[in-house]
Amino acid sequence: MPRQIIINATPQESRVAIMENARLLEIYIERVRERGIAGSIYKGRVTRVLPGMQAAFVDVGLPKAAFLPAADFAPVSVDEYALAEASPELESRGPVLRHSSAAADPPAPPPAAAPARALPPIEERLQKGQDIIVQIAKEPMGSKGARITSHISLPGRYLVYLPYSSGQIGVSRRIASEGERERLRQAVAAVAPQTGGIIVRTACEGVSKREIQSDLRLLRKLWAQLARRAESLPAPALLHQDLDVTLRVIRDVATSDVTRVVVDARRDYQRIVDFIASVMPRWRVRVELYDQLEPIFERYGIEAQIAKALERKVWLKSGGYIIIDHTEALTAIDVNTGRFIGKTDQRETALRTNLEAARTLVDQLRLRNIGGLIVIDFIDMDTAEDRKTVLAALTDALRADKARATLLGFSELGLVEMTRQRARESLSQRLCEPCPTCSGRGVVKSTAATAYEVLRRIRREATMNAPLRQVSVRLHPSVARFLAQYEPSALREIERELGVGVAVTPTDLLAPHQFEVTAVAAIPGTA
Repeated sequence: MPRQIIINATPQESRVAIMENARLLEIYIERVRERGIAGSIYKGRVTRVLPGMQAAFVDVGLPKAAFLPAADFAPVSVDEYALAEASPELESRGPVLRHSSAAADPPAPPPAAAPARALPPIEERLQKGQDIIVQIAKEPMGSKGARITSHISLPGRYLVYLPYSSGQIGVSRRIASEGERERLRQAVAAVAPQTGGIIVRTACEGVSKREIQSDLRLLRKLWAQLARRAESLPAPALLHQDLDVTLRVIRDVATSDVTRVVVDARRDYQRIVDFIASVMPRWRVRVELYDQLEPIFERYGIEAQIAKALERKVWLKSGGYIIIDHTEALTAIDVNTGRFIGKTDQRETALRTNLEAARTLVDQLRLRNIGGLIVIDFIDMDTAEDRKTVLAALTDALRADKARATLLGFSELGLVEMTRQRARESLSQRLCEPCPTCSGRGVVKSTAATAYEVLRRIRREATMNAPLRQVSVRLHPSVARFLAQYEPSALREIERELGVGVAVTPTDLLAPHQFEVTAVAAIPGTA
């Protein structure tokens, strides 16, 4: 379907939306003071080698040392591994399917990537204090530092250049025509260097030989500049920073099905025009400057869709819904029939809801940029045939997602497990922060539980600090109302039993689950 790229740019922040008709597919947000570093290349220095973890920590000049798994550090000769794993060209990777013990047979998986060669232990290949060139594979997230790789990849408009590979040419699987694939291989092979692997991107389909070869020359020139900087600069040092989000999306996402690029800032409009003129001149006519008074994201209905993407519940058109819950370890997705009651029987209702949910939840994974381990609890289905149908729908939906995914069949517990590549923050991580009231737990103590805890605390303070003149209590008005309505005599009983006054002060300055109890000492010489 035709797509549009809608860009809202301010001096502080850029937001880039990928739209299909009126539907928001993906949103990229980058703030000037928090510019992403994924794809940036550094000269780093190894600070620790951990044989027990088969990993190393590398100082690349960031606040936290970067993490380098053994599999992501290999000598130049490991060509197959570099081609299979190093490239950011996600368009060439479909979902990888694996069987679980109780799964219905999934559709046939795409061809497997080239297997990695066996590598010596990391302690035999790296030493503390050694300088190495690495690339950011995953942004720092939370308390974790960046994840890095030594399999360097330089993405261009039409090609990805892998300087530490030799002579291999790969073509995006999304280019279906075998004749076109062969034409592209020949165009690249005509000018390919002896060293350096090349991946032909989806955007290369239909592009002239001259444009392809020009893209390769620019990438090789960039690598030569990086190599010179690496020789002259001491570690840690930044050797290359990838494009900002606006130009990066134009480079990576603007394929033939994108019909318009609309941007609301004249400065960014000119930057895009200049960029396109240098790498993809035929695209000039598709770029528009938005000059209406209504904010661009409101005009295209994007603000409302971003707000919905932060909600826990997602409604399906049928009346069913899915619930998306995040934990530190995984994301859990629960499918429910909701208001949908079907037309024939329970089996039909469950199957139709699950099929709609499969497509919707993949859309939500893309929009919310959810990665890591994902567990899906579909509505129970009694037949292997229905489970196979739902798994096929989920697989098909994942093919439109550029992020790599590994999908398992239904487990013995009836759950579907999958992983999705995570290279940057999710939308909720980007736009939200832990709730100061619930400390990020998503729930707070109930009014009743808080009220009875207040009564226990009053008793404790009065007993432990006797003799007292008074116990002063500050609490939320909702808790005060609960005590007045359901426990009207509780405070009087405490006063009579313990011989102490209790002063209650409702205040909106405290959250509903918060309260303060203060013991006021008795005046000396009084009882």
